[in-house]
Amino acid sequence: MGKSTKDKRDIYYRLAKEQGLRARSAFKLLQINSEFNILNDNVKRVVDLCAAPGSWSQVLSRTLYKTDSIDDQVKIVAVDLQTMAPLPGVEQIKGDITKRSTIEEILNCFKTSDNKITKKADLVLCDGAPDVTGLHDIDEFVQGNLVLSALNICLHVLCDNGNFVSKIFRTKNIDLLYQQLKLFFDDVVIAKPRSSRNSSVESFIVCRQFHLPENFIPNIDEPFIYTYEHTLNLQEKSSFIIPFIACGSLDGFDSDKTYPLEHDSSYIEPIQPPINPAYEEACILKKNKKLPISSS
Repeated sequence: MGKSTKDKRDIYYRLAKEQGLRARSAFKLLQINSEFNILNDNVKRVVDLCAAPGSWSQVLSRTLYKTDSIDDQVKIVAVDLQTMAPLPGVEQIKGDITKRSTIEEILNCFKTSDNKITKKADLVLCDGAPDVTGLHDIDEFVQGNLVLSALNICLHVLCDNGNFVSKIFRTKNIDLLYQQLKLFFDDVVIAKPRSSRNSSVESFIVCRQFHLPENFIPNIDEPFIYTYEHTLNLQEKSSFIIPFIACGSLDGFDSDKTYPLEHDSSYIEPIQPPINPAYEEACILKKNKKLPISSS
């Protein structure tokens, strides 16, 4: 299989390299923004969770910084378990978003010299997903908990009326996650960018106008130990339809279609390969034909 095979098979992978983007996922954020305008001129402070390799942070940096100089009003904080190559104007935290220590590091980025948070984030993004097992119930459960961990960070760092966007798996229990997020956001919809493959259960939940429920005090260690009964009683108990919006122009590229390469096209190396990936050793062994082969 030649180097150009993936370029032909995945148009967004090819476009990402041509435009200097680290991953095709950048187009998902761009298409969500074109539909919901989440990166409007009022957005200055953003937290990008599960950020590696950094394509969403790239979009943020290119969009929020209006000139080549660094704007003191803009703050972009990128968080991931994996090491990420530096980006201009982006603060990086290497940590687990489910851990208290990581949440405290994120909060410290927004604190002033007197240890107070005067300006919170306008937007929190999370494009994270677990390593899928193929067991859909387990994958859905782990992904749902990742979204709730991101929500826990929102409870502490997101400003009133702020927005939250997270990757989700659109499966049978999505209505529960939808209702949980509706407790904190006035408007919640599910979006499917055109750059996201139709064959994938991946979608994105777009939550707008954040408000803490009355008498709710966020707790990092026990984020959801809270008597929700009076709030849940206000929710409509009959069946409901979760709003679903397809993002991206119908005239745009189809992520499931194969596009031929131009005759004069040349192969472009990935902009930023992963740094110290977990599979690096296995790749070296496979290349040298030393990878153990299972006897089963």
